[in-house]
Amino acid sequence: MSLPANLRYTREHEWIEDRDDVVRIGITPYAAEALGDIVYVQLPAVGEQIEAGQTCGELESTKSVSDLYAPVTGEVVAINESVVDDPAQVNAEPFGAGWLLEVRATGTGEVLSAEQYAELTGE
Repeated sequence: MSLPANLRYTREHEWIEDRDDVVRIGITPYAAEALGDIVYVQLPAVGEQIEAGQTCGELESTKSVSDLYAPVTGEVVAINESVVDDPAQVNAEPFGAGWLLEVRATGTGEVLSAEQYAELTGE
């Protein structure tokens, strides 16, 4: 797995990309592969406040249901409606079209560099 060095990662297998005054959040290919074929995505509403370390959504696959943990604290400013309509995009392009939400962050939980995340996952 090739991990983009410009992203930050969490132990719960989310990635964070800084985009001006907001951050974009998704799950890593490692998480997508572990989940299997994702068939349902539930995300917080735009305008909702999320808190780092707390659940903020759900990903359901043919294998299981997995909580989505907020890597940052802040206000949800956008969700990726296309993954809600077509959850397979999360598996197909976890770093691209499969992003999940954007947040105007006021704080960040524990994050890892690409190198630290690779050590965590053994990749």
